[in-house]
Amino acid sequence: MAKPKKEAPPVVTVDDVEYKHEDLNDEQKVIYAHIADLQRKSNTTRFNLDQLKVGLDAFGEMLVKSLKNGNDKVENGKDDEN
Repeated sequence: MAKPKKEAPPVVTVDDVEYKHEDLNDEQKVIYAHIADLQRKSNTTRFNLDQLKVGLDAFGEMLVKSLKNGNDKVENGKDDEN
């Protein structure tokens, strides 16, 4: 059975100075946790926005293709019966 990998403790770099997470005080750890959580949320939001953009583009193209193929009874704003 494989041994679980030990993760290196997080290191915070500020102004080119590295700080070990374990050396931060409680307030600094909370602030770091907020920053990490906000970065995750920002990345998730970007990912979701990318999906929404692709979906909107795809459905827009589907509508244009459908209208060009004559699948709609209305052309140029007038019914075929007129």
